[in-house]
This record gives sequence, C-alpha cells and structure tokens, in this order.
Amino acid sequence: MNLGFFTMPMHPLDKDWRLSLKEDREAFLLADELGFSEAYVGEHSTDKAENITSCIAFIAWIAAATKRIKLGTGTINMPNTHPAALAASLAMLDHMLDGRLIFGISPGGLLSDAEAFGNLDANRNEMFLEAINQVLEIWSGDAPYNIKGKYWNISTERHLIEDIGQGYIARPLQRPHPPIVVTAVAPFSKGVTEAAARGWEPISANFLMPAWVKSHWPKYVEGCERGGRAADSSNWRVAKSVFVAKDASKAKAYATEPDSPYVNYYRSLFTKLKKNGRIELFKTRRDQPDDEVTLESICDRLIIYGTPDSVADQLLAFHDEIGNFGTLLYAGKDWKDRELGRESMILMAEKVMPQVNASTSKQSNAAE
Repeated sequence: MNLGFFTMPMHPLDKDWRLSLKEDREAFLLADELGFSEAYVGEHSTDKAENITSCIAFIAWIAAATKRIKLGTGTINMPNTHPAALAASLAMLDHMLDGRLIFGISPGGLLSDAEAFGNLDANRNEMFLEAINQVLEIWSGDAPYNIKGKYWNISTERHLIEDIGQGYIARPLQRPHPPIVVTAVAPFSKGVTEAAARGWEPISANFLMPAWVKSHWPKYVEGCERGGRAADSSNWRVAKSVFVAKDASKAKAYATEPDSPYVNYYRSLFTKLKKNGRIELFKTRRDQPDDEVTLESICDRLIIYGTPDSVADQLLAFHDEIGNFGTLLYAGKDWKDRELGRESMILMAEKVMPQVNASTSKQSNAAE
C-alpha cells in the first residue's frame, strides 16, 4: 500500500494567512522528503477557513522545491473556470513538474463558490462534464480550435497565425494527458462508475463512514467493466484522518479535545453538510435518524489516533472492513502544534506504514 497526502486545508479563522500557507507548503515538502507517493491540495475561493484559493497556484509554488512526489489538484472545481484557461495552465504546470502532475477534478461542492461564480442554480454536473470534455478535446486536437458547447465556446479560427504560433493552446508533457482522478463523496457513488468507465480513478473522501467508502469498490468495478478493462484495487485511493504521536495520551488530546484541529475540521464539515442536506455522509446506516448524528459520533468514527502500534492496528481493521486499496491518503489538518503535526507525518511514514504493509503482505501470501 502506498502512502499519499490529501489536504483540503482548514485553518482557524484568525490564523495569519501567511503562516497557514507556509505550514501547508512545509507539509508537502515533508511528504516528499518522507517518500509519500503523491499529494493533493484542494481549492475554494469563498472560504476563510479553507483558504487555498487556487490549487494550480499552490502547486506551482512548491513544484521546484519537490523532487519525486506526484502533485495533484484536489480538486479543480471545473464549472468555476473557463476550460481553455484550465487546459493552458495545467499544461504548463505539468511541464513545470516534469510530468508529475495528477489532474483531480470535480463539479465543486462549496455552494458559496457556486454562488460567487454565478452557477448556483445551474446544472453543475452538466457543466463539469462539458468542461472536462473540452479540456481533453483541446489537448487531443490541433489549432485552430472550434469547440462549441452549452456553457463555453472555444475558437482561435479568426486569429490563428500558424508560422508564429499564435492561436495554439499548450499540451501537457504527459500524453495524452495527466492521470485523472475524481473525489467520491457520496455513498454508492454513480460518479465513481462514470469515471471508471472513462479510465479515471477514484479517491474516497476522508469524511465518509467506512460503509460508504466500501460501497465505492463495486461501483468502480462496474465502471471498469463498462470501459472494457480489469478493475485493479491498486488504483483506488482512500483518504483517512490520522494522527500519530509517541505518547497515547498526547495523541488523544491533540485529536479529540474541543479545540483540536481534527475536531475543528469535522465541526466545519458537519455544519456545511448539515445545512446543505447532506448529513447522510455521516450516518452509519441510511435509515439512521438525523438527530443521532452528532459531532462526537462523527469524530469517534472518522478520526484514527494513537501511538504507531495502535494506529497501525486501527488502519488494518479499517482495511479489513472496506477491502484492498492501493494508496492511503493521509488527510492533512492545521498544524496547531507544528512539531506534533510534523511528528505525526514522520511516524506515519516511518513506523505505521511498514507495519501495515508487513501485515497486509502476510494476508495476501496466506490467501494465495
């Protein structure tokens, strides 16, 4: 199992923006140093807590400072940007990364973003599909472009000057395009099936109950079958909120106290999803009454914390519950305590994952 990193960075509202950006950057550089295989960063334009406003800009900022790690947009909210601008910017970013870019996409889930960009009442799933189809058409086509859609039209026919290169939109280094991943945030996600049918790979979000994470695998298999390819569990990425410390009591305090960055993360998500009528994500069964879903029950089920041995045991139990997957994405949180935040990532890479992989390898060998 590979170890990756995924952050939709959620910081205290009164935290200096420069400091939170610096710490987010440091987390990615540490992940690269520790041998994490890939790392993703989210984006929102209208959220004071989730304050990385452009994952493209953030990745460009850290591109030259990283050496091996693949960096992913986690995710580009496709309806909020013109497809031609995305195609050009991502192509340049892939070259800056020497082909280490992963293209994470979604329709966007933050309603204040949708309101700000004027698509709150639009069919954002339809916009999402048109946008990604147009980006891929640009990358596979030749100038002059004449791409017509319901939401965007893209043309350089009137001002193409071939001999000086005017009218061309850049292509990425990776051909035909960087790997495409989608974040699955719904139980029994139909989006996972549609993505798999097109050759894209899923990330199961860290704020889903294990039963709903498990529901993604058969939907992925269904999509792969439709696309005429074998379903490979090594292509499934699963994000998880994890905190590791050398001392068990310190781990519990940092992960569960009322002002914990982990509790604050889920408090913010619970507030948003409850208001948007999406509380089902936090239920353990579909017929569970809404009033049984509390912040305490969410944190109890979704935060893994403890010493390296304890965390390894909990992750193995989670693995047994949902089945095989290829990459565990450590979900980044605010560094309320910088040293503890760093130590957790180091212990995860150097102590926890070797135990997890040794145990899963034994299970695989025994099964054979």
